[in-house]
This record gives sequence, structure tokens and C-alpha cells, in this order.
Amino acid sequence: MDAIPHLSSHGTGSFERDHFKKLGENVIFEPGCLVFHPERIEIGDRVYVGHYAILKGYHKGLLRIGNGTWIGQGAFLHAAGDLLLGERVGVGPGVKIITSFHEEGKGTQPVMDGVLCFKSVVVEDGADIGVGAIVLPGVRVGKGSLIGAGSVVTRDVEPGWIVAGNPARPLRRRGQPS
Repeated sequence: MDAIPHLSSHGTGSFERDHFKKLGENVIFEPGCLVFHPERIEIGDRVYVGHYAILKGYHKGLLRIGNGTWIGQGAFLHAAGDLLLGERVGVGPGVKIITSFHEEGKGTQPVMDGVLCFKSVVVEDGADIGVGAIVLPGVRVGKGSLIGAGSVVTRDVEPGWIVAGNPARPLRRRGQPS
């Protein structure tokens, strides 16, 4: 078995409040929260980050979290390709938002050796991402939309829509009868 020659640690995830690119007022980090590359992370006012959440900044991406946003326990926010969360966004426990992927490569080449691609994810104001949902690179979650628990979001979600499933599909507009 060949060893992977370029392994290195991303660090411990421990952080100091003054290491962030921007850190607003009344930001709560529950115990066990890990933060990587805080110098690439901007957090607004009145933000909650739950127990064991991981804010994975990256050396060239930006993670921006708007005012009043709530990030649940065990969430994984990966910002290599930019991750922008608007104001009053809900990110449920165990949610994963990913902004990069490896191209499949050629033939039998290991996928990990393929080109690393970056695509931003935007979650607009007032949207909510249900428990355990996964949002994949390049997706825009529209203002006030709702992602059902356990959904896998592979394409943009229009503002005000409720989507669910794997892959997530539109169910109805918020406020309409089910």
C-alpha cells in the first residue's frame, strides 16, 4: 500500500476570539466546537454555535455567518470554496455543508488525486436547514426556504420553497397547504 506523501494536520481546532477575521457581539461557542482558519471566518452578532460543531475555514475560502444565525450541535460547515450564511439562518444539528470536491480523474487514478474543485454555497436570509441535511457544492438556498431533515441538496432551492428527499425535490411553497 502506498503512503499518502502529503499528509499534514489542519491543527487542533482550538481558537481564540481575536483570531477571527470578524467576530460580532454576543457570539456563543458551546464546548467542543472546533474552528479552523478563523482568520478566514466572519461572524455577525448574536450567533449561536452548538456543541461539537466544526467551522472549517480554509486558507483561501471565506466563511461568513450573518447576524442571528443558529448553528446546531455537530454541524460541519466547510468553506474551502466560500460559504455564505445570511441573517437569521437555522442550521440544524448534524447538518453538513460542503464547498469542494475532487474531479473523478482518469481511468483507475485514485479519486483523491483528481483536481480539487471549489464551488461556493450561499444560504440566504431566513432559510432553515433541517437536522442531518447535506448541502453540496455550488448550491444556493433561497431566502426563507426550508430544507427537510435528512435531505441531500444537489441544486438551487428557490426562495420560500420547502424541499425534501435525496435528492431534495420541491414539495410546495411555504404558506401553501400541504
